[in-house]
Amino acid sequence: MEVVSTNWRDDYAHKMIDYEALSIPEYWIVDYLGLGGSRYIGYPKQPALSVYQLVDGEYQIKLFWGDERIESAVFPELNLTAKQIFNGG
Repeated sequence: MEVVSTNWRDDYAHKMIDYEALSIPEYWIVDYLGLGGSRYIGYPKQPALSVYQLVDGEYQIKLFWGDERIESAVFPELNLTAKQIFNGG
């Protein structure tokens, strides 16, 4: 899991490539301030949680906002929303 900082390009691009090459099954990016580029978090920019799931060696990305329940293959019993993560649980 990465929490986005002002150097968000590293979190969304560089680290993702590294984790994918290492076959990390799931990678989360928590962008609670909506700092990332709109190609990563959508438009209008707003806080977003990205879940990257490794499928056939490549990450497939799902975005979650607000009261959407997070879907995780690694944690299938997880019952949290993006908003709960942004607010500390």
